[in-house]
Amino acid sequence: MLSSIANTFRNCFKIPELKSRIIFTLAVLAICRLEALITIPGLDTTSLAEYFKSNAARSGGLLGMYSMFTGGAMERCALGALGIMPYISATIIIQLLTAVVPTLSKLAREEGGRAKMIQYGRYLTVVLCLGQGLVMAGIGKLVLYDSILWYRIQTVLILTTGTLLMMWLGEQITDRGIGNGVSLIITIGILARLPQAGVALKDMFFPGGGLESKFNFGHAIALLLLLAGVIAGVIAVTQAQRKIPVQYAQRAVGRKVYSGGSSFLPLRVNYAGVMPVIFAQAILMFPELLFTNLGKIFNVKFFNQIAASLAYGSFWYVVLYGLMILFFSYFWVATQFNELQIADDLKKNGGYIPGVRPGQATSNFLHNSMSRITLAGAIFLTVIAVIPILLYVGLAVPDAVGTFFGGTSMLIMVGVLLDTMRQMESHLLMRHYDGFLKKGRLKGRF
Repeated sequence: MLSSIANTFRNCFKIPELKSRIIFTLAVLAICRLEALITIPGLDTTSLAEYFKSNAARSGGLLGMYSMFTGGAMERCALGALGIMPYISATIIIQLLTAVVPTLSKLAREEGGRAKMIQYGRYLTVVLCLGQGLVMAGIGKLVLYDSILWYRIQTVLILTTGTLLMMWLGEQITDRGIGNGVSLIITIGILARLPQAGVALKDMFFPGGGLESKFNFGHAIALLLLLAGVIAGVIAVTQAQRKIPVQYAQRAVGRKVYSGGSSFLPLRVNYAGVMPVIFAQAILMFPELLFTNLGKIFNVKFFNQIAASLAYGSFWYVVLYGLMILFFSYFWVATQFNELQIADDLKKNGGYIPGVRPGQATSNFLHNSMSRITLAGAIFLTVIAVIPILLYVGLAVPDAVGTFFGGTSMLIMVGVLLDTMRQMESHLLMRHYDGFLKKGRLKGRF
């Protein structure tokens, strides 16, 4: 098995086009990592690192998630401290507005409308970068410059430029490299935390720093089995889909008669992807912060009790976390899956689902089918998202280790790696009989 995979990777470098795409992708990703290492001038990075270290217990909130997406750049206040998240946020906002604003919805269906939507997303990215840059530049206690105003202007410009450069590099990977550029930038930032997770894992089993420390063999086996099970489950559900059969009737266009055929309409089980988890994490950070500040301002014990009950890892945090993932799974499907348009397109092209009447009946059938499989996907997302919290609270597993056993990081990594492997597979199958999943021989010489 391993020799077959190694042979497949060797074949990748025998195809000139695929080889150049892989090398280009790796080079661009290296540049993105450099952005996460070069710090902004005029800031006390040591104090900033101590602040993040002291708040490590709350890294499951928005702050920890943002730091994870930036690959540690936010902790260093590096050039890429904002990461690619402003661009992703702008894209999500445009997608949601497209579903509720008729003008944008009409524009998205027009010829050249997709390019316009991308352009709007870039403009919104600049606005978000300026706003988030101002917030980060407002950390006045850590500034080493005498002129706070000059530091803030400089920092906002640097952070905005860093994110825009990363956005452009991501688009270059998508066009000239292999895989989705933006997703790969996020993935490489998550993988950059592997050394830190490895050190934390070693300290779990060898707290004394040597082999003489007690090593719990049973816990190690349990963690490995859990990791294998999570990866297998994420792969299975990410690729899972329900295939709705579609039959096309015979039709005549001018003097030509096109025969009917059969196809299928794939409905993904995890249609919302990782978005419900991101929404739930982002929103759940604010109630605890709000009640904590209210308790400090008004000195009311009740507010402090509510804040403690909503703290990361508490019972009510887990309950609300799961319920919000379920809600946002259906919310994302409701805004992005347009069964009315799909039913109308099938009717216009002479297609129909066997046993279902075209038109409104087809729309109702698709709505009911999507609702059922969305429930399965939402339950799966909830289980995967809660695993790191349970490991942190129940087994005292460090959060740096727990993030690789589920949650947002695992969903993103598996999804992106699967998509990248599919693209490499398509290049291989054009020149080979085999790819990552099939065996065969070379079609010709290179």
